[in-house]
Amino acid sequence: MKVSFHGQSVVRVETSNHIILIDPFISGNEQCDLDAESIKADVILLTHGHNDHVGDTFDIAKRNDALVVAPNELAEYFGGKGLNTHPMHIGGAHEFEFGKVKLTQAFHGSSYTEEDGTVIYAGMPSGILLTVEGKTIYHAGDTALFSDLKLIGEMNDIGLAFLPIGDNFTMGPEDALVAAEWVNAKTVVPMHYNTFPLIEQDADDFAAKVKPGKGLAMKIGDTIDL
Repeated sequence: MKVSFHGQSVVRVETSNHIILIDPFISGNEQCDLDAESIKADVILLTHGHNDHVGDTFDIAKRNDALVVAPNELAEYFGGKGLNTHPMHIGGAHEFEFGKVKLTQAFHGSSYTEEDGTVIYAGMPSGILLTVEGKTIYHAGDTALFSDLKLIGEMNDIGLAFLPIGDNFTMGPEDALVAAEWVNAKTVVPMHYNTFPLIEQDADDFAAKVKPGKGLAMKIGDTIDL
C-alpha cells in the first residue's frame, strides 16, 4: 500500500485494488500538486464539511463514480446531489470492499458553504481510522487536543497518523506533540499547515521533536510504503 501527502489535509492511499482520497481540497490549494480534473479515485473519505476539506469531492466523485464516505449529514447532502454515498457517525465502523473505516471524535466545527454563500450544516466533524491490507492509518481531521486520543492509541495498532499542527483553527505543534505521544503511531506526519499565512508552521521542527524515529515531515507529493 502506498500513501502520499498532497498539502493541507489531502491524503491519497493506493492499495492493490483501490485508490482512496481523503479530504481532496485541490482546486484553490496552492500547496497541492494534484490535478482535480484528471485524478482518479474509487473512494473519497471526508472528515467534515469545511470547504478546505470537501474541496473537489463533487466533481471527482461524479467523474469517477466514486463512493463518498462521510459523517451522516454531509453524506446526505451529497447524496441529495446525486453522488453515491455511505453515511456514518462517530464511533461507528463499517467493513467496505476496500477496507474498514471507523469514525472517531474530532473537536472542531463542520459546515459547507455553497457558491452563493449559503451555509449548510454538515453534522459533527470526525477523524478517520482506515484499516486496509492489515495496516491502520489514522487521519485526525481538524481537531483540538483531547484526552480520548489516548484511547485511540491504546485500542488501535496505528501504523501511520496524520495530525494537524497549524494552530488557530486546530491544535498547534505543542499540543500535536502530546497527541503524537498518545496516539502512539509508528510514524507521525504533520498536516494542515502552510496553506495560508495564519497556519504557517515548521513541519521539520515538529517532526524532529516527535519521539525519535517516529516523526516524518512529508513534502508535497511524497509517497511512503506502508
